[in-house]
This record gives sequence, C-alpha cells and structure tokens, in this order.
Amino acid sequence: MLDLFRTLPGLLKEIEGSEELRTAMIFAAWRRIAGGGLAEHAVPVRLEGSTLVVAVANLMWQRQLKDLAGQMLFKLNGAVSAPVVSFIEFEIDEARVREASQTGVDADEFRREAEGAISPDLVEAAASIDDEELRKQFLMAAGSCIVRRGRVGSR
Repeated sequence: MLDLFRTLPGLLKEIEGSEELRTAMIFAAWRRIAGGGLAEHAVPVRLEGSTLVVAVANLMWQRQLKDLAGQMLFKLNGAVSAPVVSFIEFEIDEARVREASQTGVDADEFRREAEGAISPDLVEAAASIDDEELRKQFLMAAGSCIVRRGRVGSR
C-alpha cells in the first residue's frame, strides 16, 4: 500500500478531470492517516471541491476531530503530496459510520461488489500504473469507494 501513496502525486496530475478517481485516492489516504482505531468512528463520505466530508459516530468524536483537523489536513495532503483538501467537515451520522465499518458485511461479497463497480474508465486511468499489484490495489480502492458511496446514497 505504501507504493500506492508514492505514486499518488503523478496520478493526481493524470486524472484531474476524474472526480471519482480523485475521491478514491483521498479516501484511501484518509484511511491510511486515520488508522484502524479511528476508522471505527469516522469515515470519509464525499469530497466536495477541496472539502472532505467525514461522518463521525457522535458529538464527542466530532468535537475531538475538529480540534485535530489542522493536523489531519497536513497529514492527508502530505500523503498525496498535493494540497487537494483545504477543509474537513465532520458531520454526525452514526448509521453511516457503522455501515462503512462493514460490521456484519461479508468481506468476500463486498470484494465482489467492489470488483463489479470498476468501470472501463477506471481501468483505462489505472493503465498508467506500471506495477500490476499496485494497479490492482488502486482499482480495488476505487471500487470500494464507489460501492460505499452507492450504499450511502441509496439510504
């Protein structure tokens, strides 16, 4: 996964017109900087321009993360080596956090669904990634993002 983050600056330049891919990369970077413990309480929901909207489990997490927002912005933009996100908005949505943590979701089923969400445009955009394993990781991250966004949008 570290190799993916080393290639992000070049990929961001190549996909400037693809909001879907840009969002997938920012979500992947968020998960990396947030770590496993925080992922259970705060999950990225959408990228609106340069604002990352993150769902949090409750008011306590919202307040705590607002205090850490500056540090998180620095780490997030550092992970992608570009000033992509200028603000993080934390909205309380316990159901969305619970759903995104995949509690009770079969991992194999989710993986199949994510693979099915990978469009030909995504495959074409990822073709510039020479390392085959890295390309697969990128596509799975993008597919997972699309599935999660679809699940949240269908509520």
